[in-house]
Amino acid sequence: MIYTLGLTKDQQLVENFPLEHIKEDRFDWFWVDFSEPTAKENLLLHTFFQFHPLAVEDALMRLQRPKIDYYDDYYFTVVHKLNPKELTSEEISLFISSKFVVSYHQFPVHEFEIVKRELESHPNRWDRGTFFIMYQTIDKIVDEFFPLVFTIEDRLNTIEDQLDYKNSVDLMNDVFDLRNDLLHIRRTVLPMRDLLYRILNSNRLNLTQKEKAYFSDVHDHLVKLTEMVESNRELTADMRDSHMSMNAIRMNNIMMTLTIVSTIFIPLTFIAGVYGMNFVNMPELNWHYGYYFTLGLMVFIVFAMLMLFKKRGWLGFFKDD
Repeated sequence: MIYTLGLTKDQQLVENFPLEHIKEDRFDWFWVDFSEPTAKENLLLHTFFQFHPLAVEDALMRLQRPKIDYYDDYYFTVVHKLNPKELTSEEISLFISSKFVVSYHQFPVHEFEIVKRELESHPNRWDRGTFFIMYQTIDKIVDEFFPLVFTIEDRLNTIEDQLDYKNSVDLMNDVFDLRNDLLHIRRTVLPMRDLLYRILNSNRLNLTQKEKAYFSDVHDHLVKLTEMVESNRELTADMRDSHMSMNAIRMNNIMMTLTIVSTIFIPLTFIAGVYGMNFVNMPELNWHYGYYFTLGLMVFIVFAMLMLFKKRGWLGFFKDD
């Protein structure tokens, strides 16, 4: 589907006009939006607008990083937006000059609808032309990143309050899922931040100081998003390390318990093994108090070993349980 919007020389905003009217030189600027275009509509980038083949190829093919390329009388930029459900990057291509904006995307972009309403409801902004469309598009895309990051941040704070070694398995699975989501967001935010930096520092765009101020504001938002993503990733790393440390401590306590039990039973097993051989020449077997003496000796050994372990501080871990 192709949407057209243009500002005529008598300052009238016109929508959905045929593409052929562009050549009549009746517009101060115009915007053509290719939304989920057909194969026949794709050909118009070549045949009607005669954009550079490399730029058209980049627009039609996926897997482009956010970038800006310069041509004779226009420039071509690729920006990324996030799919809120899958957290995957979706590409939007923009061909921009002082006279036109041609946007191309293979999926619905509701940010464009917001920009269109901005243009329709604020006639005083029409004179900003293609700059306003480019800025508003990127700004609205960046604004959509914040709710996703805020949601993850709130979830991590909740998990941090609930986390302990007794019920940490399910919570840590959530932490790893959120860390993966942050990675997906990071892969989109960082290249977008670099793109805005190149736009701000480019001498070929001829941006005025007023225009740079708008793009600088978007760049600041991306810097803030980057800091939030990195901070939350560090939080997930700290929670992961704490989880591993708590599990290691718990495992050490279990091994200590098993070791103490095994150590106590070694002399008891030895005594039981000796007197369980039933040799004929074993005087203790015929002793009237032999059985009681042996049980008493075993109890004494257990008590003595526990006292020794306590004196050396090996039983201190029982206090935490």
